[in-house]
Amino acid sequence: MAALARWCVQHRLVAVLLWLVAFGGVTAAAAVTGSSYSNDYEAPGTESGRATQLLGAGFPGLGGDSDTVVWHTGHGGSVRSPAVEQSMTRTLDKIAELPGVASVDSPYGRGGADRISDDNRTAYANITFADRVETIDKGEVRAVVDTAKKAGTDGLDVELGGSAVALTQSSGGHLAEIVGVVVAAVVLFLAFGSLAASMLPIATALIGVGTAYFGIVLLGHAMTVADFAPMLGMLIGLGVGIDYALFIVTRHRRGLKRGLPVAEAAQNAVATTGRAVVFAGATVCIALLGMLILRLGFLNGVAIAASLTVVLTVAASVTLLPALLSFIGPRALSRRERRRLDEHGPEPEMPTGFAARWSAFVERHPKVLGGVAVVVMALLALPTFSLHLGTSDQGNDPRTTTTRQAYDLIGEGFGPGVNGPLTLVTKVGGAEDRLALDNLDLSLRLTHGVASATPVTYNTAGDTAYLTVVPSSAPQSKDTSDLVDRLRTEVLPRAEAGTSLDLHVGGVTASYDDFADVIVGKLPLFVGVVISLGCVLLLLAFRSIGIPLKAAVMNIAAVAAAFGVVVAIFQWGWGSDLLGLGRAGPIEPFLPVIMVSVLFGLSMDYQVFLVSRMYEEWLETGDNRRAVRVGLAETSRVINSAAVIMISVFLAFVLSGDRVIAMFGIALAAAVALDAFVLRTLLVPALMHLLGGANWWLPGWLDRRLPRVSIEAPECRAAHERLAEATDAGVADVLDAADAADMMVKER
Repeated sequence: MAALARWCVQHRLVAVLLWLVAFGGVTAAAAVTGSSYSNDYEAPGTESGRATQLLGAGFPGLGGDSDTVVWHTGHGGSVRSPAVEQSMTRTLDKIAELPGVASVDSPYGRGGADRISDDNRTAYANITFADRVETIDKGEVRAVVDTAKKAGTDGLDVELGGSAVALTQSSGGHLAEIVGVVVAAVVLFLAFGSLAASMLPIATALIGVGTAYFGIVLLGHAMTVADFAPMLGMLIGLGVGIDYALFIVTRHRRGLKRGLPVAEAAQNAVATTGRAVVFAGATVCIALLGMLILRLGFLNGVAIAASLTVVLTVAASVTLLPALLSFIGPRALSRRERRRLDEHGPEPEMPTGFAARWSAFVERHPKVLGGVAVVVMALLALPTFSLHLGTSDQGNDPRTTTTRQAYDLIGEGFGPGVNGPLTLVTKVGGAEDRLALDNLDLSLRLTHGVASATPVTYNTAGDTAYLTVVPSSAPQSKDTSDLVDRLRTEVLPRAEAGTSLDLHVGGVTASYDDFADVIVGKLPLFVGVVISLGCVLLLLAFRSIGIPLKAAVMNIAAVAAAFGVVVAIFQWGWGSDLLGLGRAGPIEPFLPVIMVSVLFGLSMDYQVFLVSRMYEEWLETGDNRRAVRVGLAETSRVINSAAVIMISVFLAFVLSGDRVIAMFGIALAAAVALDAFVLRTLLVPALMHLLGGANWWLPGWLDRRLPRVSIEAPECRAAHERLAEATDAGVADVLDAADAADMMVKER
């Protein structure tokens, strides 16, 4: 690390230009190729996945994404009036001729009466695209939306719903990123008192995250990458990138105050704190890449995209940042600090103020404070036990969106289940199969939870058939999930008896339920692998059994409490409408895995930065109480500043307008707040005081077999070795004296 920092400082212009060239090149390549994202939630081998494959093979025209155009007349109007019917028929004919549209089912045609509400004020048409939503061209969908919207008048409201239509809805732009960066800049300026120093973490993070953002755009052409992956990567990258740079700049400023030249201070900062940054970034990447063991293409892209962002932000922190620090020179200190340094010379920097008082307070009352922290974390984690994974449908979109308005109009006019019908698909054999299918819709209508069921439809070859079942509850409702289970375990097996039918239940709710089941089934393995790998890293870094075990427990506590906050806001609806996040609904099935990965990695960051300073002091003195007290006093201020920055960045993403990104933002902000202000500055030091020297215990046989991974500064390791040698020498002197005394006794 020291050699890398030295090169970057000595060739600072080259280092900066290399990063600018990399950023410009990736940006240009992304602009030329464009994006290619895919939200494919299908889990391989599931029943809903087989239903989709059968439907696509037997009915090629139905394999694409299905969306809706909804129109609603004002008071006293009717969708059956000649003017409305003529206007909407012309509009639907135009839509049918647009590129990418496979078919349009008008309610004014044959068999379309069921798509006109009983009060004749609402009607809808089904639009089927040629492609699935993962591969659909956004421009083709935009043309459909624009054409439909032109039909709207003062007395006729036209809205559109569906997965493809959702792609055309603009998010909050880059308002979230701008707000987060501005707040971070203010916090940094208050912490440093130097405009130049406060801008460097921002610049470093923006270059690293910007390069990663456009790199993810290119990655989408090579593998399945969800459309929210770039925003998620930016959310994580800005948070950790600014924090990593903050830690290094803080160490650099400390070196300047001690009278070190600018170049040497920058090199020492990277050689010491930079090691912790690399290690912390590695733990975040390991936690993120743990998603690969789930073998779900949708999550693989998210894991690699987020890891790429972390890697580039870490790289920028240990290469670009020292080059920029050498450019600004002593201006990393405020004017008052530079003037004091000139007048009084270097002075030892002792922890003072609230940080020192708090550290001493924790040392005096570890049991009480530790108990308070445990109670707080337990209370916040309670809502996690009611976690419900399911479909967060367009009924959760903000009220102003066309998808939400279309959803509400259909729900009010036809019932909530029309927004998420189920599709039953099967291969068809002999006459017994056809007879059973022809009578199936009658028995389905008598099933609890079913609002309606269509007659069976056969393909031209007659070897595949499907029925559409409309639940009486909304797609996101647990009642709809219960209906899916009832159909699969009770109703359909009875219908298949004595036939060769093998009916599969598909549809949005069924797909999400299957996806959730796959994730929940693999979640214990995933969490176990991530925790184990993190513990191994900490074991190698701190040569201790207790440190990794405490870190694992703390990280699980942070994740559980963060989930509790998410459940309370998004599932229970506590304040979700006030935050502009739509009404309450279930939690996305993929959210737990991604949150566990990200939160576990971020929680490890503060553990590394806090304990690494304690470890340095322990190696120098061998005094656990002093190590914990000094480590907490010297790092708590910078950890708290970093936490405020990260919380601000994460909360700013609530402004993105995307419910999933808002979930991530609130979850990460809650986890960081609890981690920094409850766990790392209260519970962890309290436990370390209670455990004493056992914190650093490692069996001798294990110590000899573990490879040496140095996270502390080299001089600390040398001091530790000198202390060990002195201790060994002292023990040897005592033994020699004892032997001499024993010999004298024998001679007498």
